[in-house]
Amino acid sequence: MVNIAVLGYGTVGSGVVEVLTTNRESIAKKAGEDINIKYVLDLRDFEGDPIQEKIVHDYDVILNDEDIKIVVEVMGGINPAYTFVKDALLKGKSVATSNKELVAKHGAELLRIAKENKVNFLFEASVGGGIPIIRPLNNSLTADEINEITGILNGTTNYILSKMSAEGLDFDTVLKDAQDKGYAERNPEADVEGHDACRKIAILTSLAYGKQVDFEKIQTEGITKITDTDIKYAKKLNGSIKLLGQSKKVGDEVFAIVAPIMIGANHPLFHVNDVFNGIFVNGNMIGDAMFYGPGAGKLPTASAVVADVVDEVKHLGVNITSIWSEEKLKLGDIKKAKYKYFIRFADSVKLDAVKEAFGAVTTVDAGISGEFAVITEEMSQENFEEKIKGFDGVLNTIRTEL
Repeated sequence: MVNIAVLGYGTVGSGVVEVLTTNRESIAKKAGEDINIKYVLDLRDFEGDPIQEKIVHDYDVILNDEDIKIVVEVMGGINPAYTFVKDALLKGKSVATSNKELVAKHGAELLRIAKENKVNFLFEASVGGGIPIIRPLNNSLTADEINEITGILNGTTNYILSKMSAEGLDFDTVLKDAQDKGYAERNPEADVEGHDACRKIAILTSLAYGKQVDFEKIQTEGITKITDTDIKYAKKLNGSIKLLGQSKKVGDEVFAIVAPIMIGANHPLFHVNDVFNGIFVNGNMIGDAMFYGPGAGKLPTASAVVADVVDEVKHLGVNITSIWSEEKLKLGDIKKAKYKYFIRFADSVKLDAVKEAFGAVTTVDAGISGEFAVITEEMSQENFEEKIKGFDGVLNTIRTEL
């Protein structure tokens, strides 16, 4: 029997307990050992819940118990999670976590500490909830050079954009609906401004290229400027607007960005709607691969955490190598990255002036009065920003892969 401790009895923590309890026998067969939850760390008590007999309020109880071989960290945030996880690894305990903030900020360091202490630090649930993506990047795709990772990595924003598209509603109305349904937090900034997706694409890029990518260095744009009018144009173009986390290798440089991008029906992420996530990977040998599923939620996320626990039980005393060094990956200057741009102009702007500035453009008629729209040829962000500065009456701009 292997004893574990769970740090945090919130949504994911209670899900981990539920998964381990409900599927106890089948999990034991796969792990080769019974897995016993000896402690659950939380500031609260849970009277009437059977978990109460396992609740402890002092982390040192867990840290100093030599019977605890694996610690599950599902508290979220950087502190005190970072201290707790680091101390557990230094004490020779493996850690499984769903904490994207922690992994994005300290993943490379914690992997090194785990290797030095012959334990494991696994974090499948930190990206994509229940979608297997970390393990494929670490194991299944190791023969490939990764050319691109593009993902719908945040279920909240995908729900908002999907509902705006399906029902023709504006952003504020759909955000309130998402909050009422529990898909969006009361303070939705981390989701709608792209910060959540940014941490996730930073983790995936770090794994793909084996070096630390600082999420603070990734240009990040949210969806708060996307309007129902933008959606109408996208539909006219048989397209859809998605918040994408993207890293692409162009020559010897890797460019990373989080931004709303208009994509067409032939794009592999076009049909990923509602709260679902999808991650598209292109390798130089495998070609295109797609990973799809629930990107969040109590049980899907908990299932991914428990899968890591099972892996750690099977590798007690043996480190599972992960190629992610603390050396920084120097990202390419995103201003040099090339996209086509969808631009909406007020009628006060002359189309001839737009053509003079941008060269060949495709006009888009969605039957909306008082404005017009165009799609430019592919150009660098730097070039685009210089040209667009010359215009008043710009209503919105969106990158497009149409």
